[in-house]
Amino acid sequence: MDPLVLAAGTALVTAMATDAWQDARAGVVALWRRFRPEQAEVVEGELVEAHAELLTARQAGDVETERALAGVWQVRLAHLLREAPESAAELRRLLDEELTPLLSVTEQTRIGSIVMKAIARDRERLYQMDRNQHVNER
Repeated sequence: MDPLVLAAGTALVTAMATDAWQDARAGVVALWRRFRPEQAEVVEGELVEAHAELLTARQAGDVETERALAGVWQVRLAHLLREAPESAAELRRLLDEELTPLLSVTEQTRIGSIVMKAIARDRERLYQMDRNQHVNER
């Protein structure tokens, strides 16, 4: 799945549990109104339902429901990108400028994405990391 979709879906669901969830909802609904206006009302209703479900899950300490909701919204966003590829730039803007700032620093770190690519030839060695790495060679 596209890293943008993964990060945006996770950020959206995480933002649902904040005081600024209305802003997150408004941003996502605006995205749909722009690229798939016929689906915007349904998406808004689904966001309201997801918000209520998330709050109930958090009160019960149910982290699996939160992960599942993030997955649902990742799929919804992936469908939007597939139906309207031109929405990718607007989704990136929504993530960077509206959703991510609603989150705590810890949550922002959690939803970030890292993409690494490397090619090794012959006897070359590659070392890639996103956090601490310790290599002991003899």
